[in-house]
Amino acid sequence: MKFTHKPWVWAAVASLGALLSFSSHALTAEQAYAMAAADDAEQRAQAINQAVMDPAAQADGGRLSAYLAALSADEVRVAGGKVFVLAGDAATDPVTGGKLSLPADAEEVVNNNYMRGVIDTAQAALALQSGDVQQRRSAAEKLAAEPDADRLPLIEKALAAEKDEQVKTLLQRAKAASLLGSDDAQQRLQAVEQLSHQQTPETQLLLNQRLSDETDPAVQKAIKAALSGIAEGLAWGDRLGAIFSGISLGSVLLLAALGLAITYGLMGVINMAHGELIMIGAYATYLVQVAFQRWVPEAAFGWYLVVAIPVAFLASALVGAVLERGVIRFLYGRPLETLLATFGISLVLQQTVRSLFGAQNVGVENPAWMSGGIALLPNLTLPFNRIAIIVFAFAVLGAVAFMIAKTRLGLFVRGVTQNRAMASCVGVNTARTDTYAFALGSGIAGLAGCALSQIGNVGPDLGQNYIVDSFLVVVLGGVGQLAGTVYAALGLGVLSKLLEGWTGAVLAKIAVLLFIVVFIQKRPQGIFALKGRSAEA
Repeated sequence: MKFTHKPWVWAAVASLGALLSFSSHALTAEQAYAMAAADDAEQRAQAINQAVMDPAAQADGGRLSAYLAALSADEVRVAGGKVFVLAGDAATDPVTGGKLSLPADAEEVVNNNYMRGVIDTAQAALALQSGDVQQRRSAAEKLAAEPDADRLPLIEKALAAEKDEQVKTLLQRAKAASLLGSDDAQQRLQAVEQLSHQQTPETQLLLNQRLSDETDPAVQKAIKAALSGIAEGLAWGDRLGAIFSGISLGSVLLLAALGLAITYGLMGVINMAHGELIMIGAYATYLVQVAFQRWVPEAAFGWYLVVAIPVAFLASALVGAVLERGVIRFLYGRPLETLLATFGISLVLQQTVRSLFGAQNVGVENPAWMSGGIALLPNLTLPFNRIAIIVFAFAVLGAVAFMIAKTRLGLFVRGVTQNRAMASCVGVNTARTDTYAFALGSGIAGLAGCALSQIGNVGPDLGQNYIVDSFLVVVLGGVGQLAGTVYAALGLGVLSKLLEGWTGAVLAKIAVLLFIVVFIQKRPQGIFALKGRSAEA
């Protein structure tokens, strides 16, 4: 869009500070026109920056901020040397707020990406005066990411009045980042020194960008030294982040493999439908969420996950009990036939879910108390949903271990597993015990699906991503050994994440698989081998 050059407009822009200082508003008609209708983007950006830096704008930025928001939303029109801000079907004056009649020949002010960036940064500068600390933090982050030496007085003024330590740190980074562009080498050295103490990915990026443009040898040396120190500091965050990610992955594998440790490890059933039982638990969680969204007050929505946990367990346990009674009880002692039968069942379950819910993934929201995370280091944040899954996995592990070791059902399961004929002779209903044990393993798979719904989308193929890894965990840990399952799940999770940092995800997966193959060759019974008569049976 091209506008006729008007000398009086640019005279007004040149004396913008004086005009605004005596104005009762943070915006004048001349300035509003210059910000919208300058001949090119650079002139418009200059007009915007001058307005933001004016003391009157800083004292009363409400009108200017509203006008900038209208510019950003493409709601500004110009005609006959005047500016109009759209307000529904009408138009308003950006200076007085009064209603205006929009001329038929009014032209739209269109912003490119450059202008949108200028406007966003200008709004951030005005937000430094906000009473909301969160708005000031966001504004300081924006100014630190888009440094401008012209805004140094504004940043220093905000820094002097700021009480929040996090905002202060961000403003100090913004100040140092702005000084990096100074023509004075001493000021650039001072900026590098200040940034070297803030070991964050953002400061590392700023210094790397400056290094490519720096010509002074002393400043180049200082930047390289600062980058070396920052890289060393961030390396610890990367290492700890990889370990946490490994523990998080291991907890997911542990949940997925716990049920399989019972159905395969204790009962000898190669259940290829185990992944679909995980999927059923995830969809049960989704249905509970939908029910809460429709019929429960919004304030209670965060409790849906508490209800979803037993629902997911019962849904998968019920499906597992039906499978055991209808198919699997006829195949005990024939593992290859259970593999084929359960593989067919897995296909049926997948298609059933596709027919009911569609082939597309469905989203499950995190409750409010699982959103966010704990920032331990500048480049290390532990998400609450991952922490919750780790705690949940070990809670489920403790409950399963207690049930197997201390309850009547656990005693029956161990008795039937070790010697079915003898258990039957002493009065144990082996058929009922088999159903309960299989339903228990299936229910635990449902709990895994409930947990997985909190870290990703839920779809018909959800379980297929974990079935192979679950079998690897059970075999590596030792068939029938809960302790081995824990060690194998956490070990594989941490090993996978550490290798991913060096080799990438695909090669890491191959390396882990080769490790398991070699380990099983050397120790076929896994990490923990059965001992005594049960091992000889």
